[in-house]
Amino acid sequence: MYSTLLYIVGAYLLILLVIYFTQDRWIFKPEKLHPDFQYAYDVPFRELFFDAEPGVRINGLHFYVKDPLGLVLYLHGNSRSIKGWAKYAKDFSRYQYDVVLVDYRGFGKSTGKRGEKAMFRDMQFVYGELAKTYGENHIIVYGRSLGSGFAAKLASEHTPRYLILDAPFYSFRGAVQRLLPLLPVRLVLRYRLPTYKWLTLVKCHTYLIHGTRDLLIPIRQSERLRDLNPDKITLIPIEGGKHNNLPTFPQYHNFLKDILAP
Repeated sequence: MYSTLLYIVGAYLLILLVIYFTQDRWIFKPEKLHPDFQYAYDVPFRELFFDAEPGVRINGLHFYVKDPLGLVLYLHGNSRSIKGWAKYAKDFSRYQYDVVLVDYRGFGKSTGKRGEKAMFRDMQFVYGELAKTYGENHIIVYGRSLGSGFAAKLASEHTPRYLILDAPFYSFRGAVQRLLPLLPVRLVLRYRLPTYKWLTLVKCHTYLIHGTRDLLIPIRQSERLRDLNPDKITLIPIEGGKHNNLPTFPQYHNFLKDILAP
């Protein structure tokens, strides 16, 4: 009996160790691109590289328009690369906004070892470089799903024009705990992303876009974020929307038009 208990405890601890050291593999689903890969789109764009740290190069795409009203910095979710996410740039460029999308470490052509603090530093560096050209009052930070945490962190330390969070979580740790209730996330999860904490420090107006049928990150997460400061945080529910299909709804585009159209 005692040996059986030791075996069970040992097996459980081994599972936790495996989860701890392999969590990047189940949190992030990157598409990696060869350094010589050539992007091709039918609208004006340029490829960007940000040398954030020695040995770390962040790859980005800059979709530009004539006489832009501002810039949207788009921080994407946990999968693919900017090669696929770039299709959403047109949702902003149609309203005379430039769009910059960047890949996190290990995504696309971006290099470097991932980690929450390291990824924050990368996004800070990218934002700082873009602010030299556009000025913060003309920058909108847009974070999608996992990217909502990084976007909230950026906005909490800077003063962009707006912060837009698409299908955000109250905290990443809480979102994982909901999906894996038996996992002691406080012990094994290296990524915390406490969006709720950073939103209380954001000075600009924040917009939350969330589908009412999102099963991965339920809209209740955005409702809790809105309740932190209803005067400065607006929730835009997309009726019937799920986690990955909000741009297919007219309400989504009506919202973007309302805040971006000159």
